[in-house]
Amino acid sequence: MHRYTVVNAFGREPFTGNPVAVFFDCDDLDSNSMQRIAAELNLSETTFIGTPSKGGDVNVRIFTPVNELDFAGHPLLGTALALSKATDLTELKIETKKGLFNFAVQPVKENPFSAYIQMEQPCPVISSFDYQEALLEALGVRRSTLPVDMYDVGPRHVFVGVDNKDELAQISPDLRRLSDFHNMAALCFSPDIGDSWRLRMFSPAYGVAEDAATGSAAGPLALHLSRYGLVKFGAEIKITQGVEMGRPSRMNAIANIKNDSPFLKVGGYGFQVATGQYFI
Repeated sequence: MHRYTVVNAFGREPFTGNPVAVFFDCDDLDSNSMQRIAAELNLSETTFIGTPSKGGDVNVRIFTPVNELDFAGHPLLGTALALSKATDLTELKIETKKGLFNFAVQPVKENPFSAYIQMEQPCPVISSFDYQEALLEALGVRRSTLPVDMYDVGPRHVFVGVDNKDELAQISPDLRRLSDFHNMAALCFSPDIGDSWRLRMFSPAYGVAEDAATGSAAGPLALHLSRYGLVKFGAEIKITQGVEMGRPSRMNAIANIKNDSPFLKVGGYGFQVATGQYFI
């Protein structure tokens, strides 16, 4: 029997944000059991908390319905909220397969189930995507407003820009063709209002047709926009995702340069919506 909670990450109220199931005290579970639980719950990600071994407060493993991820944004934000509720800690060091990352949790006084969480993110490996034309055809997009680059932060994110949010909303990708692109997610973005941007994520390769909030892509999007001069390094951008799914999610992201390398931070609200016990 394992205690778990469900957190809507990057949302402030029920039915917003991206849900993640967070399981506590999972040292007795092997990888196969974790993967089967994640597949049965069928959320975009499920996390499993275990004993740390590299100086963190906890070790966290992250599973989609079809595979394990070294790092992911909304699952870790939701896990940080669940841990803070369970321990009263507001500063957390979370071990992942991608490394050790700092999380700051600011509880919302008027809502005991909510908090604002800010996280550090991995320094991405950046490369030009080799199959741009095939990807654009699978997405049904004529061209990208910026170069089509890939940012590897554990999951691999490939960014495709479109002119406006109306064009973004009309994207209806061929998911069967997208599934031919292994170990990657296609991130389509557009400008919104002021310093705001809109985002959609499609990844049959990760078992997710479309994602409501892709936190691990928020920092790389800020970096992508900064690298090509659309945003200043160190400026916070606001990102809205999930609107087309009826799951509006809001993320804040900053890309800076620290010691000659990209340094990414992402923040957003989380909301605890359920708790329970899972009988295994």
